[in-house]
Amino acid sequence: MSPKHNIYTLLEQKVSNSQAVIERFQIGLTWSSCRVRENGESNIGFAMSPNEKTRLLTWPGTVAGQKVVDMVRHFSSWNSFDVTLALAACNAVINVPNNELMVKAHPIDAGSAPNICVFSYFRSKLVGKKVVIIGRYPHLDSVLEGLDYVVLERVPEQGDLPDTAAETVIPEADWVFITSTSIINKTFSRLVELSANAVTVLMGPTTPWLNELADWGVDFVAGTTLTNADSAEQIAMEGGGTRLFEGGVSYKVANISSARLSQLKQEIAHTVEMRTALKNEMDDWYKNGGKTRFPNYQKLEQIDTQLSALDTAYKRLWDATKV
Repeated sequence: MSPKHNIYTLLEQKVSNSQAVIERFQIGLTWSSCRVRENGESNIGFAMSPNEKTRLLTWPGTVAGQKVVDMVRHFSSWNSFDVTLALAACNAVINVPNNELMVKAHPIDAGSAPNICVFSYFRSKLVGKKVVIIGRYPHLDSVLEGLDYVVLERVPEQGDLPDTAAETVIPEADWVFITSTSIINKTFSRLVELSANAVTVLMGPTTPWLNELADWGVDFVAGTTLTNADSAEQIAMEGGGTRLFEGGVSYKVANISSARLSQLKQEIAHTVEMRTALKNEMDDWYKNGGKTRFPNYQKLEQIDTQLSALDTAYKRLWDATKV
């Protein structure tokens, strides 16, 4: 799918009518949080903090008291701290308790490793599949042991591949788990493009709960909801990482793939029609005495390849979504 606008335009649109005012914003060791107030109600949005340091930010001391709509200008910046501020603020407006997608999402059993329970939730569907995970998650190997998976990481650990391997590895994957931090580092659009034929999960506390993510080909949204807002904020402020999932937030999953499944079905039907027409044309060519290769043979081969890719994508998604 090819949305006419980028993800940042969508986020800007979603908060454009909000009058929410920022009460406080903090950049924690792992998680940044933004507490806002609107119509007497308070809410908190999260975004993963940049894995870097700086002493040159221009806005510290000025954020509290500003409106969220005034923060979206930072989406145009290539400074990851600017984008983190903008996304955390937008998430505080978007990820409210009555968010329709968040309300209908399925709660996930946290188990013994709540920060990676998304992978436990999908594990049975990953058996025998090629899985690519964007971003290294603590304790991930303990959940996915025995499966065919690879982690792409900007700062690779032992066994990981550098994120530059995405161009080669992702197109061959059956499943792709994408960290929503990709929205901050501006790799999201390319990653979902490369994942066009895979089942795609967008995940993490940085995730905005938006149905429109389906327009980019996202099939499942695995975001978080606040379990205890004050505790979650305190944990983030005090440097918590995986600790955030222990009483602060919890994971839920929403299937938003129905439109893509329907689109794939329509594309398959249309491609079959084109293939049938070309096959009939080729039969007529040889019946009428054609002695050389059918002039549109290369086009027929291309359609066969396209049809095969569509069939594979449809089966992957069908298998992923059936109960």
